[in-house]
Amino acid sequence: MRVAVVDIGTNSTRLLIADVDRDSATLQELVRRSHVTRLGEGVDSSGSLSPAAIDRVLATLKEYRREMDDHDCQVNLAVLTSAVRDADNGDEFAARVREDYRLDARVLRGEEEAQLTFLGAMSGRAGEGVSGEPRADDGKPTVVIDVGGGSTEFVVGSGHQAGFHVSLQAGVVRMSERHIHSDPPAPHELQDLAADVRQTFRDGLPAREREQVTRGIAVAGTATSAASIDQELDPYDPERVDGYDLQLGTIELLLARLADMSEERRRAVVGLHPDRAPTIVAGMIVLGEALRAFGLEHVEVSEHDILHGGALRLAGVG
Repeated sequence: MRVAVVDIGTNSTRLLIADVDRDSATLQELVRRSHVTRLGEGVDSSGSLSPAAIDRVLATLKEYRREMDDHDCQVNLAVLTSAVRDADNGDEFAARVREDYRLDARVLRGEEEAQLTFLGAMSGRAGEGVSGEPRADDGKPTVVIDVGGGSTEFVVGSGHQAGFHVSLQAGVVRMSERHIHSDPPAPHELQDLAADVRQTFRDGLPAREREQVTRGIAVAGTATSAASIDQELDPYDPERVDGYDLQLGTIELLLARLADMSEERRRAVVGLHPDRAPTIVAGMIVLGEALRAFGLEHVEVSEHDILHGGALRLAGVG
């Protein structure tokens, strides 16, 4: 079955077109696109999606709609997450996406977002990661960490069964707008941002869930950017990112390096997409605090996330 999934997130708008095999619960990627559209810009303070942000997303959806038509997709799904959930005009925006672009647009609750992310992250876990270690498919309690623009999702489960899941209001756009007002960021801004994230995680992650976890998988742009920067990938190579063993110490070193730069200098960092330069410092803080919350010294980076989960769900898997 040929499916298309669009992820309209707080920071980026992404497309996956894939052929899904229901029997083996596997998929073959045909098209994958990503544009940083910053839909959530200003939502934390204003409570609404701005006209400029909406226009950026709609221009991207016009391009994606052409791709879907060119590939004769049988079914589609557009998932709308934190920014749209939080915005006063989120339902109106979702209706426009549904009507103008012929997309099955759904505003996901945090729990639904987490479940699809877990389904995607745990798909195709056979074999070894790029570090040579077995992938996280052996039934050990695993946390999937999805650092987004408006929120961070955590899902704890074993094998392909998700258990505890929560969506916490600590995303890279939200935290950047709330705390970073200097370029480069001032030390007190970074400290306040880290304290805010730490408290949010402490309040939202029960000790009993954190204590059982023995390994982690990190998905989405912050984690994949960290893996790409650490390997100095130019151009970006998803095969070298997927399965990468990312150490907490590496995240700390990258944070120190990136926070010492102006945004202009960060745009030139090898391995980092220039459009992620405004939020990558907050992203490193959020990702680092996520690992610390679970007592993890490293995580496996995965290219499989809510896009893969949505594609499998469309095909009736999971």
